[in-house]
Amino acid sequence: MQGSATASVAGACLLLCCSFGIAQEWSRFRGPNGSGVSSSPATWTEQDRLWKVKLPGKGLASPVLWGKRLFITSGDAKTEERTIFCLDAKDGRTLWSHNLPVAKYRQHPDNSFASGTPTVDEKHVYVPWASPKDYLIVAYEHAGAEKWRVDLGPFQSGHGFGCSLIVHDGLVIVPHEHEGKSALVALERDSGRKRWEAPRRSKTTYATPCVYQPKGKPAELIFTSYEHGVTSVDPRTGATNWEIDVFDKRHIETTIASTLVAGDLLIGCSGWLGVRKEVIAVHLPQPGDKPRVAYKITRGSPLVPTPLVKDDLLFLWEDEGVITCLDAHTGKAHWQERMDGDYYASPICAGRRLINITRGGELVVLAAGKQFAEVSRFSLGEGSFSTPAIGGDTLYVRTFHHVHAFAGMNRDNR
Repeated sequence: MQGSATASVAGACLLLCCSFGIAQEWSRFRGPNGSGVSSSPATWTEQDRLWKVKLPGKGLASPVLWGKRLFITSGDAKTEERTIFCLDAKDGRTLWSHNLPVAKYRQHPDNSFASGTPTVDEKHVYVPWASPKDYLIVAYEHAGAEKWRVDLGPFQSGHGFGCSLIVHDGLVIVPHEHEGKSALVALERDSGRKRWEAPRRSKTTYATPCVYQPKGKPAELIFTSYEHGVTSVDPRTGATNWEIDVFDKRHIETTIASTLVAGDLLIGCSGWLGVRKEVIAVHLPQPGDKPRVAYKITRGSPLVPTPLVKDDLLFLWEDEGVITCLDAHTGKAHWQERMDGDYYASPICAGRRLINITRGGELVVLAAGKQFAEVSRFSLGEGSFSTPAIGGDTLYVRTFHHVHAFAGMNRDNR
């Protein structure tokens, strides 16, 4: 394991959700602030399936949840339609759906027309749709009426679309970093009016931003990209608070895995298959201080799956199935094991259990501890590139053509 610490990590344990509560809503990609961590103590087996619903076409986006409503997207290459579904979280019934046309376009064979994860708040669900001709953000009320839509222009990438949204302080935050004119955009959630636009020199970037809340200071939006490194943005104005260039510029990379704030550390990823993949831990600056690199990991680093921090443990779930558990403060490895299967989905955590899904559609559960232990695995019946969601004691899983709900049991989860 290459994890040389360039500075010691001070402070107490890393508290992932201290500023964001433990609500049952799973409102964005990877849940509360993108941490992937749920307070639910439940565990799930194949026998716990509550319902399974087939959707048209294919979907790669993750489900999001608000109250009793589950939102998920699908894209059908045959009919050239994209669809947002609102399902009853209890039984999977379709409460409403809306279709949008899309002309076929070139993208990676593993991609689909429905790969950007929506975000939801108490008012609306905000859905990203993009093609080489348009980048639509569409807001729907929970009851199904369209509230507004905005076209940000083309999204140009040989691999296709895959960006996800967040909502913060009344603003829909939209990454628009591609092979064209790149920018970060903030839209007012009630009207879709553009509040600000911050130009970027980034190429195609798929990382979802997150929020950093310094003590006694306003919140900051955190973005990562290969070209910029780590950037802190003022959510009120779009102005850059600070930036640190952290990724290796000796070769091409791209940023796919999302940004993670854990206590006073930020975890960011970048890389390129067959070239180099790197995970960077950055000390988030305190008042009067500057950000600095804490450590770098290049062995066993993921390209697509986002890392996860549980208490003081950092878990890296690499694309080809190498899983590494490290000390989150120092980057020192506790264990590293290779599992069967390849992965696009990102791990999530419920209690003391890590959950992820292989590209072939096996749901894998590991112990989230300093000792490696495989708890269980079972087949979902078809492939999946989507990250699961948790609402209460229910696990929601998106496979290519279905949505599954598993009603959890409060089994021993120590």
